[in-house]
Amino acid sequence: MKRQLAIVFGSIALSALAGAAWSQQKEVTIGYQDMVVPYRVAQDTKEIEKQTGYKINWKQFGGGGEVIKAMASGAVQIGEVGSAGIAAAVSRGEPYELFWILDDIGDAEALVAKNGSGINSVADLKGKKIAMPFNSTTHFHTMVALEQAKVNPADVQILNMRPPEVRAAWQRGDIQATFIWDPVLAEVKKDGKVITSSGKISAETGKATFDGYIVNKDWAKANRDFMVKFVKILAASDDSYRKNMAKWTADTPEVKAVAKWSGAKPEDVPAGMALYRFPTLAEQNSKWLAKDGVAAKALAATATFQLSQKQIEKTLPDYSTVVNATYAQEAAK
Repeated sequence: MKRQLAIVFGSIALSALAGAAWSQQKEVTIGYQDMVVPYRVAQDTKEIEKQTGYKINWKQFGGGGEVIKAMASGAVQIGEVGSAGIAAAVSRGEPYELFWILDDIGDAEALVAKNGSGINSVADLKGKKIAMPFNSTTHFHTMVALEQAKVNPADVQILNMRPPEVRAAWQRGDIQATFIWDPVLAEVKKDGKVITSSGKISAETGKATFDGYIVNKDWAKANRDFMVKFVKILAASDDSYRKNMAKWTADTPEVKAVAKWSGAKPEDVPAGMALYRFPTLAEQNSKWLAKDGVAAKALAATATFQLSQKQIEKTLPDYSTVVNATYAQEAAK
């Protein structure tokens, strides 16, 4: 019995030490994707390291699913993930909280109909072929748009294609419409018409799509000072972009930094960024991260869709429990 108690107390002591080490080591691994967002400038100038005193290991991933897996293994503590990926992860009970909206997808994802297809509204999709990657934010918004237009999805040929496949099918004339993002979006617009966008659907239905920053709850708790300073830098980066947007041209250091970290071409960055909306710190607190705010409602709507597609086994009773606005609230003081 004494031996068992010694093992138990030893484990508790080790856990306490591990927790203390976590908060004292001042190092963090952040998973990021190819998003064209303003704070890439702070990433490039090492402003986050300077302001927080933390060593930051930046690790790029090809998609939100990969970021979530790396966070589940403990290799990554903070990660950039789209709203569809966040909804799926928290619905599975994974220990993450959303603390910042990187971008409101807005007009960066749009439903485009090919010229001459006879499609001038969502209702005209009946009997037509539309393609997009399944289980994505555009798949979700396609279904929301059809519901809004009172069109039965069974009356539309909805095809699962990755962006390069969408491009090829569009060029061959195999599809009449697509709900997609850049760079394919820019290409299909050349001989197509925008019928609606994620920004319009979000505004009309409240079912937003976004890219967000999530963090392991325990790590965030042990590193609260870092979290608040990090949010301040994210807010200041967005603010600087909003105030100087016209000056962000292909040959500026800011655009070059965004291009370097996202993998985009410098000449494509200004137009690409202009399609997104970057909420202010005040909007993050009052609108997006609030208890019954846009983020919680968007995650709930997305999870309901994922459940209908059998991507998840259950939904949470309240998605506001996985949204933590306290870092943004403190950063605003």
